[in-house]
Amino acid sequence: MSSDSTAPTSAGQEPAPSRAELEAQVRDARRELGTALDELTTRLSPSYQAAQLAHGTRQAATDVRGLFAGNGLPDHDARRSRNAKILLGVAAVGAAAVAVLVVRAVRR
Repeated sequence: MSSDSTAPTSAGQEPAPSRAELEAQVRDARRELGTALDELTTRLSPSYQAAQLAHGTRQAATDVRGLFAGNGLPDHDARRSRNAKILLGVAAVGAAAVAVLVVRAVRR
């Protein structure tokens, strides 16, 4: 009997996997692990994060422009709606800060 046979281990149990089956399982696991690591490396890279931030900011600016044009906030995507609200809030805080600085400069 060879070492690649699939003889039952005991009555009523599944046969033990052969060496070839175990090697195939290891190859599959390594491939899946490599794919997962590649995806994580991409998602965690600073350039990918910067690109995602830039895309989200551009999308939020487009949504805010649509809000001022009378189209309202996007109701089909909660994330886009939230990002547009955040951008509006940041713009409002920025405008208030500039106004405070201008008032202080004029008073001096």
